[in-house]
Amino acid sequence: MHLALSLHEAVEMIPDGARVMLSGFMGVGCPDGLVHALAKAGKRDLTMIVNDAARPATGVGPLVAAGCVRKFIGSHIGVNPDLQARMQRGEIEVELVPQGTFVERIRAAGMGLGGVLTPTGLGTRVAEGKQTVEVEGRTYLLEPPLRADFALIAARSCDYVGNLTYMLSATNFNPIMALAGETVIAEPEEIVPVGVIPPDAVKTPGILVDHIIKRTA
Repeated sequence: MHLALSLHEAVEMIPDGARVMLSGFMGVGCPDGLVHALAKAGKRDLTMIVNDAARPATGVGPLVAAGCVRKFIGSHIGVNPDLQARMQRGEIEVELVPQGTFVERIRAAGMGLGGVLTPTGLGTRVAEGKQTVEVEGRTYLLEPPLRADFALIAARSCDYVGNLTYMLSATNFNPIMALAGETVIAEPEEIVPVGVIPPDAVKTPGILVDHIIKRTA
């Protein structure tokens, strides 16, 4: 049985200045309860590792609006004017990463690899200041792993030992981020007894999950 936490207890674990991975694609598959609880708690100077900035009211948007974010690492900010304005004012540092590279850097961290070799970004601003490696006559950028102090993920179902399953496109970055967070906190839609989730439906095994958010009415 994993330690079940309330939203308040989970938020208290996350200090100001933490590096936090947040799952979701335009808000789909995002642990909304954790996001709003973090924003309400007024956390500060967070580095958010999240695919996209979504919109002001979805995904990471409420954390941006509440002034919780110091740095954003992700692949797209185009539909969140709030984050764009804060970036232009120098309130938030933004590191844009091509989406495939973003995912592979997270995977590298989860697998204990020293980085990713990719041709994506060569000859562009993405490559500025980065090390290159030549392999069999081809040049690649060396992109470092992306790790986090906390990975906040959303699940469709969770059993008593922390096995997780996801629903369709809401799966997105959840399984890969569960590999790369020092502490993994899952917010499921339902918690079920062991055996309810078929073994072949488990996308994230419970060994990777540290805490589960208690469900409330």
